Amino acid sequence: MRYKREKDEIAEGDMTPMIDMTFQLIAFFMVLINFTEAEQDDRITLPQSELAKPPEEAPPAMLTLQITKEGQVILSGQLYPFENLRGILDREADIISRRHVSATAALIIIRADQAAKTGEVQAVIRVCQEAGFEQFALRAEQRAAPDFP
Repeated sequence: MRYKREKDEIAEGDMTPMIDMTFQLIAFFMVLINFTEAEQDDRITLPQSELAKPPEEAPPAMLTLQITKEGQVILSGQLYPFENLRGILDREADIISRRHVSATAALIIIRADQAAKTGEVQAVIRVCQEAGFEQFALRAEQRAAPDFP
């Protein structure tokens, strides 16, 4: 009597739990990611200040405007000429009001390049006020205080 020899099979583990765990970790880290860094643009070099400090609590609504050294405004990664700013701010105020937050409660964060002119920053603030925004924060890069002997 002849016996048939069965082929040697390679034992493979079930990868499903490993894949599930990987996707759960990805979802976990996506929830924890810090989106405040998303509004920063490499085209802007902030001035340095010893008085610069992070905010203590988050506002109900926030809008970040970045002013280049050429006087253009960056909003959500898009570059706009200053002349178009009022229409864009009106649209943003409408979007904020749909979230049941008034434009007066929203915080406008202004990140101006260190080479931007002060008059351009003031003009941006004036246009924001005309669109109904009242709260502003100017951003600067925090610099350590000098040690005095």
